[in-house]
Amino acid sequence: MYDGSADDRPQRKWRESWQVRRAVPQWSIEQDEELLTALREAIAACQDVPPDFIEAAQSAFAWHNIDYELARLTFDSSQYADSARAEKASIRALTFKSAHLTIELEILDSSLVGQLIPAHDQPVEIQTTAGATTCATIDEYGCFEITPVPQDQFRLYCRTADGSEVITGWITL
Repeated sequence: MYDGSADDRPQRKWRESWQVRRAVPQWSIEQDEELLTALREAIAACQDVPPDFIEAAQSAFAWHNIDYELARLTFDSSQYADSARAEKASIRALTFKSAHLTIELEILDSSLVGQLIPAHDQPVEIQTTAGATTCATIDEYGCFEITPVPQDQFRLYCRTADGSEVITGWITL
């Protein structure tokens, strides 16, 4: 405890703290200019990103079609292909299920053939990643055919008889 005697402890502490403060490098205008130059370069680098790349990134995180019911893939025949076969099977079968609809799809060489269960008369829409959209009519049994087979990734969209909107995930051939 300090009793007010003539020792120099308070002055020594002040001198030590002043020396520590003097040892800290001071910020200079040159450093400000370096920082501003680095910031300008970073902003310019961000502007060099191609606009279609930015759009693709934003759409990947956008929550599109929030009200659509996703039909999940429950069967894909390509996962069960016999590895001993020398040639690829000519038909690929896929089954998608949601709470309101089952979509069975067969991918042939020249067309897609499918069936909606339960059957209804609303058209099926084929949407590609390239933005193309095609509609296929449904017969009384819920069957449809899409010709030609889309070359890009695609998904199927349908509106059920009760008004539910169902969409599949992206299908890659």
